[in-house]
Amino acid sequence: MGYRVTERKPLLREFLLEPLIVNSKIQLPLVIRELMKSTFNGLERGNEPIRSSEGSGGAYFMQDSSGQKYVSVFKPIDEEPMAVNNPQGLPLSVDGEGLKKGTRVGEGALREVAAYILDHPKSGPRSFSGEERGFAGVPPTAMVECLHRGFNHPNGYQCDSKNIKIGSLQMFVENIGSCEDRGPSSFPVAEVHKISVLDIRLANADRHAGNILVSKDSEHGQIVLIPIDHGYCFPTNFEDCTFDWLYWPQAQQPYSHETVEYIKALDVEQDIALLKFHGWDMPPECARTLCISTMLLKKGAERGLTPFAIGSIMCRETVKKESVIEQIVQEAQDAILPGSGEATFLEAVSLIMDRHLDNLSP
Repeated sequence: MGYRVTERKPLLREFLLEPLIVNSKIQLPLVIRELMKSTFNGLERGNEPIRSSEGSGGAYFMQDSSGQKYVSVFKPIDEEPMAVNNPQGLPLSVDGEGLKKGTRVGEGALREVAAYILDHPKSGPRSFSGEERGFAGVPPTAMVECLHRGFNHPNGYQCDSKNIKIGSLQMFVENIGSCEDRGPSSFPVAEVHKISVLDIRLANADRHAGNILVSKDSEHGQIVLIPIDHGYCFPTNFEDCTFDWLYWPQAQQPYSHETVEYIKALDVEQDIALLKFHGWDMPPECARTLCISTMLLKKGAERGLTPFAIGSIMCRETVKKESVIEQIVQEAQDAILPGSGEATFLEAVSLIMDRHLDNLSP
């Protein structure tokens, strides 16, 4: 990510919280500005970040000015699993690979923000106002710089710019627990389906019941599922794709017309360009994965396949047995001439994928 280094003023407070500006053309949406303000006010009142006891990386609940409620969650990149300042005592990554295959240590925050940016509302990509809720409901997330003694500083802490941490700041969503705390039978079909669309498209390598929060709609009291923890999306390969919802009964039902229309409107080239505009020039291997997973989602939905049928193509049945999507990719690589361009490769993937899907179509 091309961070723009600006000349820093001397620190006037014992803490710092600022958005990380990567493109001067981007105006921060109101929802992000308000998120930053409420988090800042909490720090200004002396309310400490509270480290989460869950998860394998450093994640901090940030409080509002009253100290009575959480407003956001901050995840510093240097405290990610296998990163240099990880507070959970995980070993350092020897080759830079993250906990999941095809991911890199220190890029989790980037992926958290990218998942929010690409969770387009039903009407299409957000306007610059950015207010519309995304289809899957990924909470608003932004890249920030933050300084506070309450984070993990194994080498000691001084209030200076050397201790500033970069990471993702995500809106805290009030919830009544996670999907881990209850059986899936009470979850509305549309809620499970919206998360399946996100996970298939982003090739999520870490979707388990513990990172889907359960909330209640304030108006009607209906259950709403909130997807969080997207640091292992956009991998360079499909080896570790896992979706806990795959075996929930809702995944056996076909997508609604509305969901199919949403999937049809997705535009992967536009998505890659949008991420670049926001400062992430996707590595070619990650862009390839996004192209193939979006292709699979579109072709599957068009044929009336269920989330279970599409998701099963992406996930391995056993650790050692390659998934169908991995086999398709390998077959496409074997079928093209050495030195062929990306377009030729993706065309080969498309043809081979059609053949597989036509055998599955209901």
